Amino acid sequence: MRSLWDLIVAGYLRVVEPFIGFLVRRRVSPNTLTTIGTLCTCATGVAFAAGHIRTGGWILAVTAVFDLADGAVARRTGRSTTFGAFYDSTLDRVADGFLFGGLIYFFASDSWHRSMPMVIVGLIGMVSTFTVSYARSRAESLGIEMKGIGMMERGERIALLAAPQALFGLALDGSVLRLVFSLLSASALVTAVQRITHVRVATQPTERASAPPAPPMPAASTATDAPPS
Repeated sequence: MRSLWDLIVAGYLRVVEPFIGFLVRRRVSPNTLTTIGTLCTCATGVAFAAGHIRTGGWILAVTAVFDLADGAVARRTGRSTTFGAFYDSTLDRVADGFLFGGLIYFFASDSWHRSMPMVIVGLIGMVSTFTVSYARSRAESLGIEMKGIGMMERGERIALLAAPQALFGLALDGSVLRLVFSLLSASALVTAVQRITHVRVATQPTERASAPPAPPMPAASTATDAPPS
């Protein structure tokens, strides 16, 4: 699955390379690209909430380039900064909230497709997605490598929210959307568990090595010991 995803990313990068090259030549700020991408993703969430599922999918598919462009431009122009990495990660959480929130609102309010089970699925997916992101940042702050841990990272989430919705919208009475949303939430939950498990395994040897030695057990008394004087 990972190698297939890497091939997809490589192909997408070849397609958008002229656009990235243009941004590099124009010295566009990576933080500006991050902001534009987040605003477009939030617009996708609003479109989802309003029931314009196919439109939202196309907006997300087109503007996903900003998720790649900001980092690429920062590296090529030598403008990678600590604040830029923090800013990008923070706005990614805002964008994720709008995407999940838009679909949750749609399933909670649409007169034809209202579904409380899908609202619950969406809430589980949102909490799991935030847990996935927090688990990585917290683990890496502790010196634990987390790259590639888990079956569903942000790039895969964006692709899953963009392509099927852009192509199918509410086809089959919304069954495609419900299937994709359920798959997204389930994979986010599995990824959160995978990352928590990875950190647990990675920290066990350290915790054992740093644990203080057990105190020696007192010698057992025998029946032949002399009574105290």
